Amino acid sequence: MTGDSKIRILTVDDHPVVREGIAGLVGIQPDMTVVAEAANGRDAIQHFRAHRPDVTLMDIQMPEMNGLDALIAIRTEFPDAKLIVLTTYEGDVHILRALKAGAHGYLLKDASPEDLTRAIRATAEGRTWLDHSVASRLVAEFSRDEEPSAVREPLTDREQEVLRELAHG
Repeated sequence: MTGDSKIRILTVDDHPVVREGIAGLVGIQPDMTVVAEAANGRDAIQHFRAHRPDVTLMDIQMPEMNGLDALIAIRTEFPDAKLIVLTTYEGDVHILRALKAGAHGYLLKDASPEDLTRAIRATAEGRTWLDHSVASRLVAEFSRDEEPSAVREPLTDREQEVLRELAHG
């Protein structure tokens, strides 16, 4: 993205009303534009290749290929791709899988329009964005005491980066 150009967005969701709602919201932003829409992960990969968006909004649960598999495929082929998971899933497992897969953001679909546009701008600038409730869940998960017999995998570099970003606001 260059200084004067708009943030180019790919939306990926199997619900047309969600894609249209995002397109409507983005359409009134002076610095954003939707360049493509996809209804499943396979189409998302093809549209990403064709349009090279600045930011991709990706649902998790979709037919044919889910969002996490598509995210991994896109990030494997395009390591600099910036993707935000936009979903209804707020469980720790989904959040950690998305972050491990290379998501730059995780936003719940009940977020405000202002949070969505802030997340898009932050991600376009290379920053990480987490929904406040998602961030709270992660902090609680990693700050609680565990039984001595519990085994926890060490945090990945990406997870450590996300937690550092959380600490900095």
